[in-house]
Amino acid sequence: MYSKIQYISQGNSAAEQLDTISRVLDAGCSWIQLRYKNVPEAEVLRLALQVKKIIAGYDCTFIVNDFPEVAKIVDAHGVHLGLDDANVNKARALLGYNKIIGGTANTLHNVLQRHIEQCDYIGLGPFRFTATKQNISPVLGLEGINDIMQRLKELDIKTPVYAIGGIQQADINSILQTGVYGVALSGFITAHPQKKELFSQLQTL
Repeated sequence: MYSKIQYISQGNSAAEQLDTISRVLDAGCSWIQLRYKNVPEAEVLRLALQVKKIIAGYDCTFIVNDFPEVAKIVDAHGVHLGLDDANVNKARALLGYNKIIGGTANTLHNVLQRHIEQCDYIGLGPFRFTATKQNISPVLGLEGINDIMQRLKELDIKTPVYAIGGIQQADINSILQTGVYGVALSGFITAHPQKKELFSQLQTL
């Protein structure tokens, strides 16, 4: 059973990443995706090893963004791959079928591609503009996500879909009504001053 709420980590340094991840775990988060951009893979590996030690004390799924090799070395639960990241089939060959592979999508075509690639879940977005990502794909909004989810329902495709990109707490209920499985949150959780209260509210979704 996947968590309805995914947290995608933020931080411009390993220390910032570790601090925020620790706070989010203490608040009750059960799904962490380690996203540490614009640094060498070796730095991502060092951080991932530290995160793995921290997560060992929690009931939490640990996903590494972008780097299947890092996910394998640290024995993470899986990897998330963007549209321009590593090949899903190669990642599956490396990690095996007991690991989770998630894939980003921006269009119905992307979603169908991810389904054919047998991704375990799909991150669909962005919902709205977000400064978290560079080279952002076209914004979908509620209408765009709803249109894609309706087509997936017609096609009887049941791969779990997570909405992603600039989502705030007030958006979540309407997004879930489109039929997505859950939401992936980053900046909203990172900046929230009362994370324990926030997760107690999110866990009722």
